[in-house]
Amino acid sequence: MFSKINRKVIIGSAVFIAIGTAVSMAGATHSWGGYHWARTANPFTLKLGDNVSGVWDPYLVMASSDWSVAAANSFGFPGVLNTQIVPGIALRHRSPNLDCSPVSGTVQVCNKTYGKNGWLGLASIWASGSHITQGTAKLNDTYFNKSPYNTSAWKRLVMCQEVAHTFGLDHQDDFFDNANLGTCMDYTNDPDGGAGGFSPDDPSNEQPNTHDYEELGIIYSHLDSTTTIGSTAPSGKHAEIDSSDPKAWGREIHKSKDGRSSLFERDFGGGRKMFTFILWAR
Repeated sequence: MFSKINRKVIIGSAVFIAIGTAVSMAGATHSWGGYHWARTANPFTLKLGDNVSGVWDPYLVMASSDWSVAAANSFGFPGVLNTQIVPGIALRHRSPNLDCSPVSGTVQVCNKTYGKNGWLGLASIWASGSHITQGTAKLNDTYFNKSPYNTSAWKRLVMCQEVAHTFGLDHQDDFFDNANLGTCMDYTNDPDGGAGGFSPDDPSNEQPNTHDYEELGIIYSHLDSTTTIGSTAPSGKHAEIDSSDPKAWGREIHKSKDGRSSLFERDFGGGRKMFTFILWAR
């Protein structure tokens, strides 16, 4: 098992509670409406709560490393965020019937056998205005415990993608059957690339690419007058919603290119909303 360590990460699925309007972006094109963590200085530190089993610990560490400042700088983009992997509190913090509740100011990462509900990963973010205030990322072991998903490549891709959604990143592409783009923010049937996929020289989709780092640099190019980082206070009544239950997702607002629902919105009134990103099994 990998040790749980602090990682510097640039930051760009998601269940959101949101108020206000999206921030306009230029350049790269796969932010989620400009939503971002509020902070008064760069780089800032975001806590990733580790609620995953030992099987998943290495993939959480790899995702943190893959989105790191060092990796970003190697592509010529400045890093803006530090992530710190900390003991998870989602499983004990809220109601016992909810397995992965959000905690203010943090991202809680969880795995469980969520059942044959069709999804591999589900990312959740709550926000106020354009500012993310809390997030969760869930991995469904019902599928990862068996073929074809019980591989390092599939686990690395889905962990990388779901964690990145909580940073404000959307997919670069949501069509499974075309060539890999070389990023975990791309849908694929062949995450490790190469023979057996769209073409024998497809790149791996297990890690970020330069376009991801560019987008994160755009999202976090400005500073805020307040911060939404670091609080571990209870998250309020909306956190009692079980985001793994499709009945909680609200209305569909986007389909992937293969016609499957990939983004939902639930409106609580008063400018507060919940958005749910889904990565489906094929």
